Amino acid sequence: MDTSREQSQLRLSIVLALLIGAASVVAGLFMRSQAIAFDGFYSLVDAVLTGGSLAVSRLVASEGSRRFQFGYWHLEPLIVVFNSAVLAVVCSYAAFTAVHDLLTGGHELSFGIGAAWVAFVGVFCMGMAFYMHRHAVALGSVLLQVDMRSWFISGCISIAVLVGFGIAAIIKGGPLDHWTRYIDSTILLLLTLALLPLPLKSLWHALREVLQLAPDELDSRVRSVMEALVKEQGYLRFDSYVAKIGRMRFIDIHVLVEPSRPLGTMSEVDAVRSDIAARLGSDIRVEWLTITFTGKREWM
Repeated sequence: MDTSREQSQLRLSIVLALLIGAASVVAGLFMRSQAIAFDGFYSLVDAVLTGGSLAVSRLVASEGSRRFQFGYWHLEPLIVVFNSAVLAVVCSYAAFTAVHDLLTGGHELSFGIGAAWVAFVGVFCMGMAFYMHRHAVALGSVLLQVDMRSWFISGCISIAVLVGFGIAAIIKGGPLDHWTRYIDSTILLLLTLALLPLPLKSLWHALREVLQLAPDELDSRVRSVMEALVKEQGYLRFDSYVAKIGRMRFIDIHVLVEPSRPLGTMSEVDAVRSDIAARLGSDIRVEWLTITFTGKREWM
């Protein structure tokens, strides 16, 4: 499988995430904004995690080895699990620091250049999220989809911080001026709680693949096709087993026939297999399809 386009997008994402992340951390420390600093730290962590995704994308494109004879498909959901778990931990830690800051009296904000910076970062990150989403859909890439979510989260943080700066600028110097100390931490807390479900959702979907839970849609399609074919051909019964690991779908089908029934020549048997594959709409690039015929129930 050619993953060169996917790798190119991941490399671009890594470079831009490192640049924007480092700049945001420096800007956040300079302006004493937890939300901006967290946004930058989030981008730096994401750049490191995307490096892992790039390594997996390269392995998936290879043909396996004697040690990994089924290929490296299982690494894709594993890296998604790891990335999502780390991002969930980062969000949780940010929520904890925000609560701590609120309980200890908050802190002052630096206005002006801070608002301009978060506006730029917000627009940039949302643009990258849209760009990555477009390529993720075009390539059918889970790795790019995870990266898109990271850019989207980062963009949401920046836009929310910009709104917070606006609110703080409005109430500063008025009767509610004392509340400006709490705005930054409050925004960070609300953001992390609102965005935490995104990495958790990716974590759950990837865990389903790691645990090899049968995808309902694929299982239903295989069973529907085989029920019709068994009835047409007069076979006794069938058993099917499906799993989805990364972008690869594994389908095992075992057909039980009368022990005394001749199946025909090998070309005729292969023709039945081809018919099943055609009905399933199989794509050899992303499927491991095995179809066996037996006259003994214990071989199924």
